[in-house]
Amino acid sequence: MNHIDRPHYPLFNEADSAEIVNARIGPNVASRTRQVAEAVVRHLHAAVKEIQPSHEEWLAAIQFLTDTGHMCTDWRQEFILLSDVLGVSMLVDAINHRRPDGATENTILGPFFVDGISVSTHGTNICHDGKGEPLVLRGRVIDIHGEPVKDAIIDVWQTNDDGFYDVQQKGVQPDGNLRGKFETDSEGKYWFRTVKPRDYPIPDDGPVGRMLRTLGRHPNRAAHIHFIVQASGYETVITHIFAPDCPYLAEDTVFGVKESLIGNFELTDNEKEAASLGFPSPFWSVRQDFVLKPSD
Repeated sequence: MNHIDRPHYPLFNEADSAEIVNARIGPNVASRTRQVAEAVVRHLHAAVKEIQPSHEEWLAAIQFLTDTGHMCTDWRQEFILLSDVLGVSMLVDAINHRRPDGATENTILGPFFVDGISVSTHGTNICHDGKGEPLVLRGRVIDIHGEPVKDAIIDVWQTNDDGFYDVQQKGVQPDGNLRGKFETDSEGKYWFRTVKPRDYPIPDDGPVGRMLRTLGRHPNRAAHIHFIVQASGYETVITHIFAPDCPYLAEDTVFGVKESLIGNFELTDNEKEAASLGFPSPFWSVRQDFVLKPSD
C-alpha cells in the first residue's frame, strides 16, 4: 500500500480549540480571507468558552439562526435586521465613514430606499396622503470650507403618519408617497414640503422581534427622515435627521441616532407664511444643511 503524505494537524483539545481550527486554513488562502476567518473563529470560540452553553442552548442558538434565514424575503431581510439591532450595522458604517469634524455624519441606509425617483422642483410637497403635521424643510449643501455645492442631488424618504413606508402599503398609500429627489441651485440651496416624522416599530413578528422581547428591548425607531446626498467630487452621505422631541431618541432600536443628526424643529405660528406654503397654522419648520467631504 502506497504511503500518502498528509499535513500534520494538531488534534482537538479545549484549551487550544481556536488555534487548532485556524491551523486548517490552507496555505494559498488570500490574506484578507485568512485574517477575517481567523478573527471570527478566535472570537466565536472565546464567546463559547465564556458562556459554556449546554447542548440544548447551542441547538437553540442554531435554531434561532435557522428561523432568521427562513424569515428572509425580497422585502424582508431578517439578517440585516439582526445586524441592525445588535449595533453591528452602525459600527461597520462608522468604521467606513470617518469624516473630518463638521462634515455630515452617516447613519444606516435602511431597507426601504427606492432608486429612480424623478427630480422635483423646489418647494414640492412630497406628502400625498394628507396625513401628519405639515413641515417645511430648507437648507444648503456645502463643502467642508463652507462653499456651496451646486447640482447636488438629494434623495429623501420617510414613513407616513401611520408609521409605514409606501412600499409596505401597496394599494393603501399613493405610490411615491413621502419620497422625493431635489437638486441644489447655484447657492447650494434646496427646500421642500413634507410632514413631521414619527416613530415606528421595525418588523418584530420574527425571530429578531422575539430576541428583542427576550432582552427586554422595544422595536421602535426614533422619528426620522432619510437622506442620500450626492455630488460629483464628493463622498456620498447616507444620513437621517431626527425629531428632537421623540421619546425614543435615546433608545433607537438600531442605534442610528448621533448628536449631530438631531434636527432643530420649530413650531411656527404665522398665518401669512402658512398660507404662502399652503399649510394651516401652526406648522413645523426645519433648516438642515449637509456638509460634504471631498472624495479621496
